[in-house]
Amino acid sequence: MRGKHDLRIWLLGRCGVDIKTIAFHWNSACLVADTAKLAVEIVSDCSFVARDGFDVDELAGQRDCVHSRRINYGFRDGNEFSTSCNLKAVIGQTSTIKSLFLEGRAGRLEALLNAGAEDATQAAVVCHPHPLFGGTLHNKVVFHTMKALNSFGFPVLRFNFRGAGLSHGEHDNGEGEVEDVRTALDWLDAEFHLPLIFSGFSFGAAVGLRAASGDDRVKALIGVGVPAIPVAADAEAPRVYTFEFLRECVKPKLFVSGGRDQFAPRAKLEQLVASVAEPKKLVVIEGADHFFEGRLRELRETIEGWVGEVLSQVS
Repeated sequence: MRGKHDLRIWLLGRCGVDIKTIAFHWNSACLVADTAKLAVEIVSDCSFVARDGFDVDELAGQRDCVHSRRINYGFRDGNEFSTSCNLKAVIGQTSTIKSLFLEGRAGRLEALLNAGAEDATQAAVVCHPHPLFGGTLHNKVVFHTMKALNSFGFPVLRFNFRGAGLSHGEHDNGEGEVEDVRTALDWLDAEFHLPLIFSGFSFGAAVGLRAASGDDRVKALIGVGVPAIPVAADAEAPRVYTFEFLRECVKPKLFVSGGRDQFAPRAKLEQLVASVAEPKKLVVIEGADHFFEGRLRELRETIEGWVGEVLSQVS
């Protein structure tokens, strides 16, 4: 234990967090606060790790990479504590976040559930980008997609594919990951007994659409940053994603991509969407790259607008 003058305790106290206990292990701190408001683990000089009532992507960081968020600490003159973390922004977060594990074929899958309203009409899942290139359930695009769906009062599940984060198993080149999506859909169905909405980003869209398109429990599909051309990293054989299964899928479908998406040139993307059965909608956010850097608000508003349209048609 450390006293009230510890720097991290002082910072949290200034932001109004009612601190009950701070436990230290090496140079990291684990906070136990009023769990209805905030619970967070601080990993020294690296990142904030989500716990119940908190999400890592609510934080603003100077070192803001594609699939994660890092926070720098430092000192100014006069020992004034300096940080890029805006804790006041997260304390007002009222939605409940539940940390859990799903029992999948490859073992346990780490997951977070953003709780919905008591009168929720749908439940949703959001799948993350390629895990071998840093993709996890904390990805910024995944987070903002979740927030868009959660704004309707839907409970929204995010999970780490096999081999990512704390999930068991090993990456299976998109084959076993389809089963991971089915595991998530099964869990949502058993937990809420509501119509389901699928959403995925990049790799998560490519594999998740395969699992969700033919599942009668899923009533709408959202593909964000769907790769329309073979994707390859350095010294890697290109990964080719095909979407023939969507030619017969008559569920409402939204495709959202950036106008500068390096994995979805507009002509190829339009050709892909043209091959997909109606109803469908393609939205290209001008100026956005594959990761919607600087355009996440437009992404979120696009999803919210489309979901609102779909709900109005079925109500």
